[in-house]
Amino acid sequence: MSPSRQPKELTAEQEPFLTARSLATTYGSGYVIEPHIHGWHQLLHACSGAMTVFGERMSWMIPPGRAVFIPAGNRHWIRMWGHVAMRSLYFPTSVRMSDSDLKDCRVISVTPLLRELILRVVELSALDSRIVGEMQLMTVLVNEMGGARVEPLALPLPADRRALAAARSVLEDIDRTTAIDELAYQCGASARTLERVFRKETGMRFSMWRQKARMLESVRVLVEGESVTNAALECGYSSVSAYIAAFKQTFGYTPGALLADRDPILGDSE
Repeated sequence: MSPSRQPKELTAEQEPFLTARSLATTYGSGYVIEPHIHGWHQLLHACSGAMTVFGERMSWMIPPGRAVFIPAGNRHWIRMWGHVAMRSLYFPTSVRMSDSDLKDCRVISVTPLLRELILRVVELSALDSRIVGEMQLMTVLVNEMGGARVEPLALPLPADRRALAAARSVLEDIDRTTAIDELAYQCGASARTLERVFRKETGMRFSMWRQKARMLESVRVLVEGESVTNAALECGYSSVSAYIAAFKQTFGYTPGALLADRDPILGDSE
């Protein structure tokens, strides 16, 4: 948004006709927005910095060039990493978001067009269904959101008490390489039981779950300005090349593509 143009003020008379609203805020690293629920759907995007959005049994990392869609009624809270310039769009539940309405939180890739659409709605403050141009903008926005690539930046947590304790142990000391047998013993389960529960409740083998947890932690390290080498060390890798390979296996692109803040489908020279 141009610094010379301020968002227009909305009136109570407009409320019944709004198909989108917006909010622009900035936060320092480490700031936490406490648990809350929205009555409208939310699209949350950071022009700079990154965020972790936490749900009841899931967390989502939102690095540069990504956004998270949060359906109405989903309790969540947010932690900021780096200087975060947050841009949020809100949609009433009556608005159909895609051919198969989004019912779950998900991280999507923000294309250059989608980014400009988000910034334009922020500039306008809201979209009014009585204004033809704004409804045309809404149509393009919804189409672009519906066609956006869903990113594998979510980390599910198991519900089982023993498996959850193991998961929290990993997250609290992400670079530790404790064997599953030892973790299972500490949590009052067998390694076989722990593996079975993780597969059932997260959809991943324990080793894959731990690798993804490490990769998501490394995303935070990267967006806070640390080098790829430091990110590798922070999440337990002594070899940078092994870290880059694991990162690409997890997300489909390299750390360099993430830091470049561009569509990873375009590739990376790293």
